[in-house]
Amino acid sequence: MPRCKRVWIPEQFYHVVCRGNRRDPLYRNATDFEAFLHILQQLHEKHKFEITSYCLMTNHYHLQIRSSKTSLSNLFALINKRYANYYNSKYKLSGHVYEKRYFSKLIQGKEGMFEVSRYIHLNPVEAKIVKSPKHYPWSSFHLYKDPRLAVPVFMRTDILLKYYHGTNPEKRGKFCEETEEVRPLNEYGE
Repeated sequence: MPRCKRVWIPEQFYHVVCRGNRRDPLYRNATDFEAFLHILQQLHEKHKFEITSYCLMTNHYHLQIRSSKTSLSNLFALINKRYANYYNSKYKLSGHVYEKRYFSKLIQGKEGMFEVSRYIHLNPVEAKIVKSPKHYPWSSFHLYKDPRLAVPVFMRTDILLKYYHGTNPEKRGKFCEETEEVRPLNEYGE
């Protein structure tokens, strides 16, 4: 039986999750995390997608993403194929790197955008890897926290920050404070 075709609404953001095959690691060291981010950077040159939040965990990744020109199916086929080629070549492996098709969920409204971003940034905290998202190097949280950092071309921190009032540092501070607030995570849990 064929799989259902995914719905893609070009100007909408989606929460996308993709896991390693058998929940095996996708990233074994810092070079692997950097390679994945580099692939996003390269593909952005041709496919112009926007990411507002990301978190690369050891065996999966989360992206809050929209693509107005390239469908998510085509975009993630490119992202995952490139990374799988890199991973299999580096570790002298063959076969599947990813468990199955990526998971995607359409994000509804401003509240949905903030809840998904919060969920993504708190993923390493929930996994008990770090006590605060500011201590996890492979998420976009530090790009909101520290304005001195170079922001990758695919990242759009302004999309979430525009909902706050005040100066840019005040907006960043409020975003980070709300992200780190202790409260239960919503339906985006795994």
